[in-house]
Amino acid sequence: MTFRVLVVEDEEVASEAHAAYVGRVPDFEIAGVARTARTAADFLAADDSVDLILLDMHLPDGHGLGLLRHLRAAGHACDVIAVTSARDLDVVKHAVAQGVVAYLIKPFTFAAFRVKLNDYATYRRTLAAQHELVDQDDVDAMLAALRPKAQDHQLPKGLTRSTLALVTKTLRDAVDPVSASQVAAIIGASRVTARRYLEHLADSGSATRESRYGGTGRPEVEYRWSGQP
Repeated sequence: MTFRVLVVEDEEVASEAHAAYVGRVPDFEIAGVARTARTAADFLAADDSVDLILLDMHLPDGHGLGLLRHLRAAGHACDVIAVTSARDLDVVKHAVAQGVVAYLIKPFTFAAFRVKLNDYATYRRTLAAQHELVDQDDVDAMLAALRPKAQDHQLPKGLTRSTLALVTKTLRDAVDPVSASQVAAIIGASRVTARRYLEHLADSGSATRESRYGGTGRPEVEYRWSGQP
């Protein structure tokens, strides 16, 4: 799954930097760059394949929230991450009320930028994996991807709550034991990444390990949800 991104940023250097950052995050690609609200609106009117807008709030021909209201009224349902120096609480409140999925305050590092995009990708993959009807666990998993909890530091280094929620849901939904390769295919991650999360769940008692023997070579480790919190 590849996510197409429109950067809406009036400052030339910043717009080029944000576009370059997008290109460095796997599964994301630049759809275009708009330096004004009007240009952004015209771009989206002509291209409905944009998944995500990186939206600055201070534009030369209007406020980012005004552009967002216009886009919603025109029926554009693409997601929005605010990438801005605006720190006014009222702006943040209105951004959230209009469906902004994340808020990144300038200046920021590439690492912080990458986290926001990866969390968004996890959310979209979780959403894509759902059936038409969802239960509480499904909703919790989706929201966890967009709202990582402050307790992330309690996880082993390199693991995030959002991806853990996705792996946990995959394991809970599985009727039979699953391997790291199977989980990786479902969540759209590498086998190594999936195995790290599965091993963490097994070490914490939330999953059990069992070896499956067949053919030649080393047995494949499979994991099953144990029902423990």
